Amino acid sequence: MSWLLPILVSAPLVGAALTLVLGRRLVPQRIATLTIVSGTATGSLALLLHVDDQGPVTAQMGGWPAPLGITLIADRFSAIVLTVSTLMLLAVLVYAMAQLGRDAVDWWFHTKYLTLTAGVTLSLLTGDLFNLFVGFEVMLVSSYVLLTVRSTEREIRSTMSYVVINLLASALFLVTIAFTYGISGTMNLADLAVRLSEVDPAARDTLSMLMIVVFGIKAALFPLFMWLPDSYPTAPTPVTAIFAGLLTKVGVFVIIRTQTLLFPSDEPSTLLLFVAGATMTVGVLGAIAQNDVKRILSFHIVSQIGYMIMGLGLLSVAGLAAAVLYITHHIIVKTGLFLVAGVVEAEYGGGGLDRTGGLLHRRPVVAALFLPLALSLAGIPPFSGFVAKLALVQEGLALGQGAIVAVSLAVSVLTLFSMTKIWGATFWGEEKESSGSAGRLEIATTGVVLALSLAVAVSAGPLSELSLRAAADLKDPAVYVAAVLGGR
Repeated sequence: MSWLLPILVSAPLVGAALTLVLGRRLVPQRIATLTIVSGTATGSLALLLHVDDQGPVTAQMGGWPAPLGITLIADRFSAIVLTVSTLMLLAVLVYAMAQLGRDAVDWWFHTKYLTLTAGVTLSLLTGDLFNLFVGFEVMLVSSYVLLTVRSTEREIRSTMSYVVINLLASALFLVTIAFTYGISGTMNLADLAVRLSEVDPAARDTLSMLMIVVFGIKAALFPLFMWLPDSYPTAPTPVTAIFAGLLTKVGVFVIIRTQTLLFPSDEPSTLLLFVAGATMTVGVLGAIAQNDVKRILSFHIVSQIGYMIMGLGLLSVAGLAAAVLYITHHIIVKTGLFLVAGVVEAEYGGGGLDRTGGLLHRRPVVAALFLPLALSLAGIPPFSGFVAKLALVQEGLALGQGAIVAVSLAVSVLTLFSMTKIWGATFWGEEKESSGSAGRLEIATTGVVLALSLAVAVSAGPLSELSLRAAADLKDPAVYVAAVLGGR
């Protein structure tokens, strides 16, 4: 199965080149893109099943043994996140084909989308810091162009903070890589996990903080999040949906990977729990203050990241398992909510709460799509968000971390309040004049994403067990090290 890893990374890049060659022939472009993304999702699912049964899978590129050369590795954690991510990439692609089909820039979209897919797969599968940097840059360069796909002055101005802050983060990432190599002589993550035990504790703590800052910017942690709410709402809905669902979660994935592998600890982290609570609180308060559907949902991206970091901060198997389950739930739910926001914008020509109203009476199917996703985001039973939040609360109480548990519960109540704000203004109230209508394919695709969210809730037992197995691997760095370095 090791042969599958390089294919999952290289196939989208080959597809991007192919769609560029195809030029403005949209039908062949769409067939190629749909085939490649579907194949990537199928391969990711097959990889997850294999890894869960047989253990981590590795591949060495360039004919060099580890820790030299390029290492690709898939364990349960990376395979779970990769599978959910590629499924959402496929769903949003279908939605985009319906929405952007009438857009003059549609032929550019497929090339950039496949490049973004390659960046995501490389970031999740790489086993060394430098190629993690490459994966992030491939992903971010694609996102820079996708965010300005319509190239209006407003969008370019709103995207500037995203570009500038992420470029600074990339520069800091290079400094971190240089510092890492300087103190350890390696960039391979498995080899680094072994060598850091021999490094001066002060240097090790400095490296840990550098990584939290670098990847915290990518994940939009407090206080490094302000680039996100300004840049996401201005992009076309398919772009915003996949960014909301995936990009910050890749940052969270890397934070969890590096902190558990390179800086293992058995005691809850006060710093991470504080950052988690602050991220939750600032995000939800920002959401309440907004008057636009996409801006409300954008601030909720920030808020919900806090729950994932809470699971990491607890630094227990159950806490990490809750974080893994929360990532799975949130990628799906947040993608679905932004797709619903796109439907609302198609109906009213915008998502401002002052220009929407009465959609429940005119398009009840849209209300039926929004409500379960909104309740899941707020953690209301029996939806998937409740399962993940309950796991976090139970473990927090078991470890005596009552403060972060209280914050998480209060933020859940405020999240529900902000969702009722959207519901009351957009779906209830006086019916406002409609300026258009979303197509059936957009509605159907959003319904599929909702079905996946409901499937997470229905399959909470097996998924929780899978998350526990993934968390047990994360708590035992020897599993990862042995998979890459063998007997060393």
